[in-house]
Amino acid sequence: MASGDFCSPGEGMEISQQVCSKQLPPCNLSEEDLLQNPYFSKLLLSLSQHVDESGLSLNLAKEQAQVWKKVRLHKTTWLRSEVLQRIIQELLVEYYVKTQGTNLTEDKKFHETLEQRLLVTELTQLLGSSQERETPSLLGLEKADLLELMPPPEDFAWMRARLQMEVEEQLKRKCFTLLCYHDPNSDADRETLKATKVWKLAEVLVNEKQHCQDAKSQQKEQLVLLEKKSATYSQVLLRCLTLLQRLLQEHRLKTQSALHRINAQYLEVKCSAMILKLRMEELKILSDTYTAEKVEVHRLIRDRLEGAIRLQEQDMEKSQQVLSTYEILGEEFDRLVKEYTQLKQAMENKRWALQEFNKACS
Repeated sequence: MASGDFCSPGEGMEISQQVCSKQLPPCNLSEEDLLQNPYFSKLLLSLSQHVDESGLSLNLAKEQAQVWKKVRLHKTTWLRSEVLQRIIQELLVEYYVKTQGTNLTEDKKFHETLEQRLLVTELTQLLGSSQERETPSLLGLEKADLLELMPPPEDFAWMRARLQMEVEEQLKRKCFTLLCYHDPNSDADRETLKATKVWKLAEVLVNEKQHCQDAKSQQKEQLVLLEKKSATYSQVLLRCLTLLQRLLQEHRLKTQSALHRINAQYLEVKCSAMILKLRMEELKILSDTYTAEKVEVHRLIRDRLEGAIRLQEQDMEKSQQVLSTYEILGEEFDRLVKEYTQLKQAMENKRWALQEFNKACS
């Protein structure tokens, strides 16, 4: 493929911002990725000409729009009949709850005719036609049997004319309730002003719905941009971490020795300061514990104790001299000591015996 077929930087940015963000599923493609893959960029441009914003092909999107149009038409028809049926049921329920048998004859006739017509119609729809049924109906009933239970034509015509007014009144009350729910300030307005606001309420709700959808679309686009920025941020963060790792590896060894030396000096000074602080605390405790009077008393006690120690040392020295003199005698001295001990013990025994004898004589 010729070089002219490749995407220029401006086209790459256009694809990144428009095609990838709106028409194709969200993908984290940067301008650099598109420039590195020019054939893929051209493929994206070709695809963008055949798909809509939802990613469907143009023909399929057209068929889908037609189908949705038919669905909305059937949905509108079904909603109309469903709303009418529910309003009629609510009219009957409200009538029997409020009146409880004390109603007027005209109201009673209207509601009974309405209820009879409604029940017969529902049963007829459930029963269906005889051609559509494969099995016999319950109790052998046919549509003609149910049609016999219809109210008289004149009662039905009279009931139908009044039913239109009742339905309109019920719908008006519901519309006013919806209006007050949407705009609580409208509760105090007059009925004419409420009717005007109700007439514009559908348009207001459509505008609010469109605003919500636009906000969701913007949120979706912002999420896509956020994902792209998150991916870019992660890549930049990884590059920064790589640079920091390289800086640490290159400069850590050069500054490590100086840092250790500074830390050692700091710890040495801190240790000296702690020792001085401990000594100061010790001196403070001693100064708080011992006053000048206590120190003088302790000095006198110490002098007396030292004098007593000196006297004891002198007595011990004299005793050692006497002991040395006796040690010269040798074994003879030991024999005399034993003999003296025995004599002293015998004397003690005889003295004890004499005491006992004196006690016995007395």
